[in-house]
Amino acid sequence: MRNTVKLTTAVLAAGALTLGLSACGSSDADSASSDYSGPLVVAASPVPHAEILTYVKDNLAKKAGLDLEVKEFTDYVTPNTATEDGSVDANYFQNQPYLDDFNKKNGTHIAPVVTVHLEPLGLYSHKVKSADALKSGATIAVPNDSVNEARALKLLAANGLITLKDGVGNDATPADITKNPKNLKFKELEAAQTPRSLDDVDAAVVNGNYAIEADLKPASDALVLESAKDNPYGNFLAVKEGNEDDPRVKKLAKLLTSAEVKKFIEDKYAGSVIASF
Repeated sequence: MRNTVKLTTAVLAAGALTLGLSACGSSDADSASSDYSGPLVVAASPVPHAEILTYVKDNLAKKAGLDLEVKEFTDYVTPNTATEDGSVDANYFQNQPYLDDFNKKNGTHIAPVVTVHLEPLGLYSHKVKSADALKSGATIAVPNDSVNEARALKLLAANGLITLKDGVGNDATPADITKNPKNLKFKELEAAQTPRSLDDVDAAVVNGNYAIEADLKPASDALVLESAKDNPYGNFLAVKEGNEDDPRVKKLAKLLTSAEVKKFIEDKYAGSVIASF
C-alpha cells in the first residue's frame, strides 16, 4: 500500500518562517548530534521523485532495514526550507545549479548526497509540430526561477532558435539574447505552470517532472529535448550539511542507485527519465 503524504507550500509555512532562526542557531555539530532513530522522512516532487522513492519503500527498504516516509511537495522551495529547519530529513527533487543558487540566495546549508536521474528539459507546443514551424513573434513560456530560465534559454540556443552572449551562465535571462531571428517573446511563469500554459502560448519549455505530470512524453512529444551527455542537471538526494553520514541516508543512497531502481526507471519512464548512475 502506498503510504505517501501530500503537502503543499502552505503546510509548512510556519516551519519556513523559522528558517532564519534555524540557520543562525544551527551548526554542523548540531546536525551531527541529531537523533537518527525513527523513519527517514524525505521531501520530493510527486513525479518522478516520489514515485521512485515509493518504489524503494514498497520493494527494497524493508529488506535493507530502512523505515522510509515520503512527503510530496508541488513546489521547488519548501523541500529545501523544510530540510533546513528539520521538518524533513532529506529531499529529492533538484539539480546542482538550482541548489547552488538556492543556498546562496536563502542562506541555507543543503548538500547533495548522490545523483540518481536526469529529467531532460523540453520545448512543447499544442500549436506547432516542430520548432522550425514557430512563427515570427511567437510567445514561449519559460520557468521564472533563475536557474531553470537560464537552462530553458540554453536549450533554445542549442537548437538555433536564439543566440546567447558568450559565456553566459546560470543567471541568463532574455536580456542576454544577442540574436533572435524569429523575434520570439518570452512569458516567465512558475515552473509548475508552464505545461498549463500550452493552450495560451505558442510553446513552453517544461521541466521533465512537470511534463510527465501533464501526461507529456518528453522522449516523443518534445519539439526539442536536452541531451543527456555531459548534462549538469542530474537530480539528487540531498540533506542538511552535517547529516551526510546519517546511516538511514546512506542506506537510501545505496538503494536509489541500485540495479533494481535503474530498471524501474527504464521500464516506467521509457527515456523520459534517465538513470544517472
